Amino acid sequence: MAMKKKPVTGMKDILPKEMEIRDYVISQIKETYTTFGFSTIETPCVEHIENLSSNQGGENEKLIFKIMKRGDKLTASVPKANEDANVLADSGLRYDLTLPLSRYYANNANDLPSPFKALQMGNVWRADRPQRGRYRQFMQCDIDILGEPTILAEIELITATTTLLGKIGFEKFTIRLNNRKMLKAMAAYCGFDEKDYDNVFITLDKMDKIGMEGVAGELEEQGYPTENIRKYLTLFEKTTDDIDGVEFLKDTLGDFLEPGVAEDLETIMKSVSVTKSADFKIVFDPALVRGMSYYTGPIFEISMDEFGGSVGGGGRYDEMIGKFTGQNTPACGFSIGFERIVMLLLEKDYQIPSKDEKTAYLVEKNMPQDKMLEILKRANEHRANGRQINIAIMKKNKKFQKEQLEKEGYTVFEEFYADSFR
Repeated sequence: MAMKKKPVTGMKDILPKEMEIRDYVISQIKETYTTFGFSTIETPCVEHIENLSSNQGGENEKLIFKIMKRGDKLTASVPKANEDANVLADSGLRYDLTLPLSRYYANNANDLPSPFKALQMGNVWRADRPQRGRYRQFMQCDIDILGEPTILAEIELITATTTLLGKIGFEKFTIRLNNRKMLKAMAAYCGFDEKDYDNVFITLDKMDKIGMEGVAGELEEQGYPTENIRKYLTLFEKTTDDIDGVEFLKDTLGDFLEPGVAEDLETIMKSVSVTKSADFKIVFDPALVRGMSYYTGPIFEISMDEFGGSVGGGGRYDEMIGKFTGQNTPACGFSIGFERIVMLLLEKDYQIPSKDEKTAYLVEKNMPQDKMLEILKRANEHRANGRQINIAIMKKNKKFQKEQLEKEGYTVFEEFYADSFR
């Protein structure tokens, strides 16, 4: 049987032009986040299946690529597979970087500073339906602050991320902000039982796709009282996307809202606004949910009109590390959609700024050895000074050869012939 040349569904080969953009974005990520005090770490791509299936990852836990047990352990588990397919797996590919980071911190906290500012980049895997800007294997880029209980963490994370996006050419994007405690207070105020919160929030999370009427319809189909639904959606209709909206909910929800939640949201909005390093908006979005069940406080997303959706998000998850240690640790993180950002840069033919000129040496075929050594020496001298030099044998159709090299970004051509250098 012939071998298959196309990648596995949901995966992709990366061509040189895209790889150049990816490498540049990665360099800007490291350079920018380092100036904010973040330290680079790395965790394994394989995690214990118990960790991945701990009810922390929301819908992503349905998308785990599981790794089967090996050898005798697999053989012994096969008879039980009809009862529980999970017995065949003891590990899986990570679906995000937050859970591995929490395990990392729980295991290494004694050797890390507090608070600890972590930068982590790496591939993750989700058995999802591939679509524009979404693959089954994709790069994530996370920054997290562990051990900082105040909203300084949220302010630093948002400011660092908006600074990065500005540096790589993005403007007029929107940071949407909410708090899981605000969501719960709104649900309680409207009469929903606490056991139904997660289900109500899953429906609310579809607001931008199905609208108010769609949310109302789904909640009615699920059997919730019409009075509760009407009261709930009226809150969203009356709430503006600025600080006045936060104040309105604070006054309306009263004792249902935990003290300090509204004030924290206002402080984050004001602080990020005065530290703006790019042209963007930060708004209050009471319908912002974020799918992960581990969020405990402020949550945020980046949305871009040119993409038509979110290209990053994060929030506070103060209870995640406690799942490993038995003691809760303040934690907050922000992840950018690396693949979607690279896709947008490619679509608008982004040019890497102040990039050194790429030079191609076109060398006549059968160049004498002494001449070739001189060419190699000359190329190495230029490379030592930071120039990019590509040596290629001159083809018969030199015009076509140059056109191909120009597509690869080469702008300077030097031709070398056996009889002379021209």
